[in-house]
Amino acid sequence: MSETVLFVDDEENVLRSIERLFLEKDLILRSVSNARSALAILQKEDVAVIVSDNMMPGMSGLDLLCRVREISPSTIKVLMTAYADLGTAVEAINKSEIFRFVLKPWNNDELEWVVEESLARYRIIQTLSRGTESTLLCLAQTIELKDPYTRGHCERVGEYAVAMARRLGLAESALKEIRHGSWLHDCGKIGVPEKILNLGGPLDASQYAIVKNHPCWGADVARQAGLPTRVINIVLHHHERFDGKGYPLQLKGRAVPLEARIISVADIYDSLTTDRPYRKAISRGEALQILCNLKGGALDPDMVDLFLDLFGTQNE
Repeated sequence: MSETVLFVDDEENVLRSIERLFLEKDLILRSVSNARSALAILQKEDVAVIVSDNMMPGMSGLDLLCRVREISPSTIKVLMTAYADLGTAVEAINKSEIFRFVLKPWNNDELEWVVEESLARYRIIQTLSRGTESTLLCLAQTIELKDPYTRGHCERVGEYAVAMARRLGLAESALKEIRHGSWLHDCGKIGVPEKILNLGGPLDASQYAIVKNHPCWGADVARQAGLPTRVINIVLHHHERFDGKGYPLQLKGRAVPLEARIISVADIYDSLTTDRPYRKAISRGEALQILCNLKGGALDPDMVDLFLDLFGTQNE
């Protein structure tokens, strides 16, 4: 079923241009010229994405999107503005949970990409909200299609992580959440362009900055879908480091949640032993030695020792 995308702009010529741009897309396109009409639609219909101009008479786009947050929490919100100052951006993020900004005059390709990414985010939230194991795994596998080199990665990480958690004596409920968190740990990559994910070489600073956003993007989706705290912790903190030099929050030592410290070991090991666009897989023995070298740096020494105890003596 096609989702509804609602555009709000007080300039009729802008709305007509947008309608022409999305005419052939598989979506239900609605466009209105003021906030009052937009709110009326949101109160009667399910709207997947709303894209609103900011500077409008009567009610600004920012104020409108604040109302949308209350009326339709699952709707993904995009703000179009010709005045992208830092103050507006901070206020929009804090007050309205804006997903993306679009600068006016817009680039057609960029606007299409933003709408597609917003729809993808909406679909992920809807899928996560249903929460069955089959839907969660299916979602993880779908996200992996963006990066064919990671196919099967989430499931393998889940197998390693659950084995570690079971050895630690964690409850069955915790094992289930760690399995789900393992499957979903990279779900924020839905917001990373495929050309960056599949780049056959090192990332430049701007590309790396985009990739580093994926834990926060994924955690936002997990929170919006009402997933358990342990799952959110895995998604948000799986790139933290034991020495405090990771991201996004630079947590250090045991301030990093246990479930994230478990996943980090499993994630790095599986990444090292599978092909990636920028390098070939290395042997199990080499990967295990790298884990040892990372003890106290990127990785919790106790979690590395646990992994080695479980998997270090297996045959090459």
